[in-house]
Amino acid sequence: MFDVKKVEIELGGKTLTLETGRIARQADGAVLATYGETVVLCAVTAAKSVKEGQDFFPLTVHYQEKFSAAGRIPGGFFKRERGATEKETLVSRLIDRPVRPLFPEGFYNEINVIAQVLSFDGESEPDIVAMIAASAALTISGVPFMGPIGAARVGYKDGEYSLNPSMDDVKAGELDLVVAATHDAVMMVESEAKELSEDVMLGAVGFAHDACKKVVEAIIKLAEKAAKDPWEMAAQADLSAAKQKLRDLIGADIAAAYKITDKSARSGALNEARAKAKAAFADATPQDQMAAQKLMKKLEAEIVRGAILKDGTRIDGRTTTQIRPIEAMVGFLPRTHGSALFTRGETQSICTTTLGTKDSEQMIDGLTGLSYENFMLHYNFPPYSVGEVGRFGAPGRREVGHGKLAWRALHPVLPSKDEFPYTIRVLSDITESNGSSSMATVCGGSLSMMDAGVPLKRPVSGIAMGLILEGKDFAVLSDILGDEDHLGDMDFKVAGTSAGITTMQMDIKIAGITEEIMRKALDQAKEGRAHILGEMAKALDSTRTELSAHAPRIETLQIDKSKIREVIGTGGKVIREIVAETGAKVDIDDEGLIKISSSDVNQIEAARKWILGITQEAEVGKIYDGKVVNMVDFGAFVNFMGGKDGLVHVSEIRAERVEKVSDVLKEGQEVKVKVLEIDPRGKVRLSMRVVDQETGAELEDTRPAREPRSDRGDRGDRGDRGPRREGGDRNRRDRGGRDGGGRGDRGPRADGGSAKDDGEPGGLPDFLTQD
Repeated sequence: MFDVKKVEIELGGKTLTLETGRIARQADGAVLATYGETVVLCAVTAAKSVKEGQDFFPLTVHYQEKFSAAGRIPGGFFKRERGATEKETLVSRLIDRPVRPLFPEGFYNEINVIAQVLSFDGESEPDIVAMIAASAALTISGVPFMGPIGAARVGYKDGEYSLNPSMDDVKAGELDLVVAATHDAVMMVESEAKELSEDVMLGAVGFAHDACKKVVEAIIKLAEKAAKDPWEMAAQADLSAAKQKLRDLIGADIAAAYKITDKSARSGALNEARAKAKAAFADATPQDQMAAQKLMKKLEAEIVRGAILKDGTRIDGRTTTQIRPIEAMVGFLPRTHGSALFTRGETQSICTTTLGTKDSEQMIDGLTGLSYENFMLHYNFPPYSVGEVGRFGAPGRREVGHGKLAWRALHPVLPSKDEFPYTIRVLSDITESNGSSSMATVCGGSLSMMDAGVPLKRPVSGIAMGLILEGKDFAVLSDILGDEDHLGDMDFKVAGTSAGITTMQMDIKIAGITEEIMRKALDQAKEGRAHILGEMAKALDSTRTELSAHAPRIETLQIDKSKIREVIGTGGKVIREIVAETGAKVDIDDEGLIKISSSDVNQIEAARKWILGITQEAEVGKIYDGKVVNMVDFGAFVNFMGGKDGLVHVSEIRAERVEKVSDVLKEGQEVKVKVLEIDPRGKVRLSMRVVDQETGAELEDTRPAREPRSDRGDRGDRGDRGPRREGGDRNRRDRGGRDGGGRGDRGPRADGGSAKDDGEPGGLPDFLTQD
């Protein structure tokens, strides 16, 4: 029934299987990719015609994780998969970025790529499997896809690279790098690194490319068995005459416009040139007008790229390695925990850092189960940042991707939870954009965290590199403008510290780049990052030693695990009482680590003392703060150390005689007490009279010491006290007759006296039986 085609290869110690012909047979291309016990289905469908007037390529990629793949039911109120999570959005972009440049110019048919995780083995991330499945499905679908591409993840630990490591190995290692590449060139790089050198990063890319080649060869074998007939592309019209007409008409205007350094003025000049071209084609057909608009963009690209390759002249007059002017300031927002304003040329970001407690951690429900993240970075790109009118609301895929890139750049330099037990949220609001706003977020985010007192290992800076490639001639551009990004061939972002790279992201608009170009870009980026770090240091060169007055304080306290139950109390009664009474937040883990947090240090101290009172033992001779909890005729019971009670005898309340306890004390009154004695049963004897109730200082005890008991001498023979009851208790009289549960015949008590003879051994003495 099924005409199944399949290929298998060994990759990173596991078998990769690509299968088609069994599932989703009505799609243009569908591949079931299996790696270990992780299975991803990717289906590709393409529209057979182009919508009228469409002049762009509508490629849409959706990646979805099924909870059933890991044997889980979604948490929360809704028990089915809902909108895309952050991870699903990021993986969708990860698939989109390397395949989009591999469609031919002028192909505008809508394409839908849907990748679904059907089984997850809990070891390797399914994103690599999804990328491979998408590439294979596109390759066999018949659409004009100039692939295939392969994908691989690389880890690095103890000087060794590893291919497609497990999630645990990635966390324990120094690198998490994803590469997508054709057989001949690298198309995309995404990474997070723990301050690694340029050589190590470049070696990792090469290591991944070798693995990608094996994947590409396997996809080609599958295509040889199962690929559909390729689509016939419509012949492209000869537009050379129209292009020359535009060059003669507005070529000089465009060249002059791109020599204007101010973005607004440059945009105005370009719009005038475009209006002039539009007027020249006013009588043409709609198709010719649309073609003229595309030719206009091509003409702009040729003029800008030619000037850079010919004499190194960039749009704003800089050299290829020059960085735009930088201005940074910190602490300019009075009530935030940390803030920074970072401006580089016409790109600007307001970054704020907020510190929170464990309660503020982000809960993530995914294939691996519930997890918690204590570092968040959110990026916003309002339309006014580029002087436009547009949608303002929830972040789109671009904002999510840019925020995650900055997150990866800063995450490796954060302190551990033990060193800094705070939840950290960095917010980046882009207020101007002409160039890489994600790298401005890295710089501003680093400064704002340092301003907030987060002890980063080292400051982090980031830079965006561009590329102009024509044949064998190329130029690498440092700190690219927005127009250089649009008109260039590469967007290569590198961030790191003075010690090494923390993240690297590369997107290529052409069919890949060589190792020579990538090495030059990395070396040039290193120089640029060092310059930016120097400019950042002018604003703040090290982390502040004090937290903001508005930030919560967190104090950690380690207790014995056996005391956890006492601190929590039955049903959480004790810990709720601590929180209610002191106002501080208290968190305790299974290892006995307690975190006490509040913006008021007095609340923290009160909670700390309370907990110590529960977990520590009282010391004889030490003075404690206490509270009267009960009064009796012979004294008062005082609670001290939070969870301990002791008795202040009436004679220990004051130096002078106290007739009635209630004349001096009342319930709830706070007092200072000294521990006089702790008996073997744990009962505590306290004193107030030897403590100054105002200062807590110890007073001299003027009362004469209690004399020891005198020797009472020989008390003589006490006579026969009767037979000892079985068990040896001579102090209890023999009741007799209780064998078998009966009490025996006690006789009549007409006179109300004892039934036993007064002289009977074991009977009551005469003075207790006389009327």
